[in-house]
Amino acid sequence: MSDFILPDIGEGIVECELVKWLVAEGDVIEEDQPVAEVMTDKALVEIPAPYKGRVTRLYYQEGDIAKVHAPLFELVDESGEAGAPAPASAEESPQVDAAPEAVAKAEPLQSGDDNATEDFILPDIGEGIVECEVVEWRVAEGDEIEEDQPVVDVMTDKAMVEITAPKAGRITKLYHEQQSMARVHSPLFAFIPRDREEAPQPKSESRPSADAAPTKATPVATGTRARIPASPAVRRLVREHELNLGDIAGSGKDGRVLKADVLAHLEQPKSEPSATERQVDPGTAPRRHAEGDQQVRVEPIKGMKTAMAKAMVQSATTIPHFIYSEDIDVTDLLMLREQLKPEAEAKGTRLTLMPFFMKAMALAVQEYPVLNSQLNEDVTEIHYLPHCNIGMAVDGKAGLVVPNVKHVEQLTLLGIAEEIARLTEAARSGRVSQDDLKGGTITISNIGALGGTYAAPIINAPEVAIVALGRTQKLPRFDANGQVVERAIMTISWAGDHRIIDGGTIARFCNLWKSYLESPQTMLLHMG
Repeated sequence: MSDFILPDIGEGIVECELVKWLVAEGDVIEEDQPVAEVMTDKALVEIPAPYKGRVTRLYYQEGDIAKVHAPLFELVDESGEAGAPAPASAEESPQVDAAPEAVAKAEPLQSGDDNATEDFILPDIGEGIVECEVVEWRVAEGDEIEEDQPVVDVMTDKAMVEITAPKAGRITKLYHEQQSMARVHSPLFAFIPRDREEAPQPKSESRPSADAAPTKATPVATGTRARIPASPAVRRLVREHELNLGDIAGSGKDGRVLKADVLAHLEQPKSEPSATERQVDPGTAPRRHAEGDQQVRVEPIKGMKTAMAKAMVQSATTIPHFIYSEDIDVTDLLMLREQLKPEAEAKGTRLTLMPFFMKAMALAVQEYPVLNSQLNEDVTEIHYLPHCNIGMAVDGKAGLVVPNVKHVEQLTLLGIAEEIARLTEAARSGRVSQDDLKGGTITISNIGALGGTYAAPIINAPEVAIVALGRTQKLPRFDANGQVVERAIMTISWAGDHRIIDGGTIARFCNLWKSYLESPQTMLLHMG
């Protein structure tokens, strides 16, 4: 028995009117059968059944206002089981309070204790997120868990999220295999809370004989399911090469498998596949199909790759991009950084050029605020933003993410450097927070770190500008006396939203930003 939680039915919609029930309490319904019609402020929406079952309770009358993420109706699972027991009465079956964070439901346990097992319902883990990939189970069926103990890592289209246990108990069922997709507001795992498991059980009146049929044993954790220590990045590398983590000898502390161990394993001569490798779950292995004499590996696009694909198509097809490139002489900037590096390192911070680029940008934005603005949905208003939250594209193991440094205009160079280091580490490990991904106002893409010189970056909507930094090159230039000298030159490429940013504006903005970078001491005159 479980509550059906009213899902997200439109962007920004938090409630709707229950127009008409298409079923009544006691009705047996089929999967995907229409159950109710609800009216949002935009359209009439039909709500289908998630699975076959019997409706035991309707929480609203027709004409009532129903809340998104709150229970809509109660359903008993009757998926093909003949003679399913009738639902318990209100006195026999305690009600579970529904909350947007997580909703638990009671299901029969094999031992006969109808109220012992609870399902953990996957809660809302980010605005607009309806599903996520199960990356790694931290527990096995039968394991004892403590309250707040990490149970599973899941990957949304934005970040890695760690799901913890709501209370102490014992895991009885994992509903999803690793690499499968789990839906928000659906069961993720089942467990028996410890306070229920420790309740006294009725004593049997007679002792069973030795040859009597044994009762079904409760699963217990075994040594074969012990968790092998390895970082999420290493586990992803193992999955990408279709390896078994247990077959790789770990050289790190406590047997931790390192990236070098995986690469060394890949270089070993191929041998006959083990029994474990031969029994790969077809639901989790990459699909292959023949094309001529070759095998084509098919990998689904999901998680962050899905989000990036949708966002880039939306931006490239709806925003007219104006591209503007320029060369910046960073010779003096590099010298200044070398002078400041020892002091920064003494404070435990690595000083790169990025803090200087961000600080100069925040100063230039004060003169040209349209670069730090956003358009409304109808393209009738420009919203000038009060703070400069500069995003930086990070090529993490889980995909491209763009965390942002908040309030750059208020931070010192050292403070910006510390935030950059924190966000980079979090992004590369796949554990950047949702707050760090929200609220960006303008973006820097450091493609030059990988060797690129020119780029045509795509705007990270709803922002209106992005800059790609090319690699720094030692090139000949003429000095004030007409002599050829060696200078450090970086090529940068801007993309602006041509609906509100014209060529003259982005050129003047870039010239001011460039002047701060080529003569970094001038920034001191404008820092608060």
